[in-house]
Amino acid sequence: MILQSDIQDGAELVTDADSTEKTLSIIELISSGGTAGQIIIAMLFVLLIVAIYIYFERLFAIKAASQIDSNFMNQIKDHVSNGKIDSAQMLCAQVNSPVSRLINKGITRIGKPLEDINTAIENAGRLEIYSLEKNVSVLATISGVAPMIGFLGTVIGMILSIFEIANSGGQIDIKQLSDGLYTAMTTTVAGLIVGIVAYMAYNHLVVKTDKVVYQMEANSLEFLDHLNEPI
Repeated sequence: MILQSDIQDGAELVTDADSTEKTLSIIELISSGGTAGQIIIAMLFVLLIVAIYIYFERLFAIKAASQIDSNFMNQIKDHVSNGKIDSAQMLCAQVNSPVSRLINKGITRIGKPLEDINTAIENAGRLEIYSLEKNVSVLATISGVAPMIGFLGTVIGMILSIFEIANSGGQIDIKQLSDGLYTAMTTTVAGLIVGIVAYMAYNHLVVKTDKVVYQMEANSLEFLDHLNEPI
């Protein structure tokens, strides 16, 4: 009976040890990756912070640019029809949005040929689009670079593992070998996560920017059509 109980206690201890070894936190996983893995993880973390900052900064800027009074164009057309050019320009200055700046550019060209007005609005529109897309290309770069940095960590980890095998003298140290594998796996996962986040953020901002561009085009055409109407 005593022998059987000792065997059971020993089995429980082995089971507890196995369950403890299988439990691994994210911090332990990163720390087990070695110096090279930690450096690459730190680089990816910085890229993630940059991507998140750019995303929210541009999102708020684009959201503010898209907000415009639905009655804005009606007021502009009334002022222009009544010859109140100064009032129309004042209204554009008060609204202060990409649409209002385009319309204001067209108002300042009233009296010139319609083609000149259209060209001035198009040039101003390019500047507004450039302002809306500020730093968005950085997100696209991060979405492509982050997985590559992660794969670099994978290659470094595999090199470390192969190096340990080559210098083991026939006796492989599992601990040192696992450090290289940890470096390979953790950096790959981290790179893919950062790349996916940056890619999704980039595409979302592109969609939001396109909506503002369409809004600018629609209001510009409405303004030009009003100028082209017979008096």
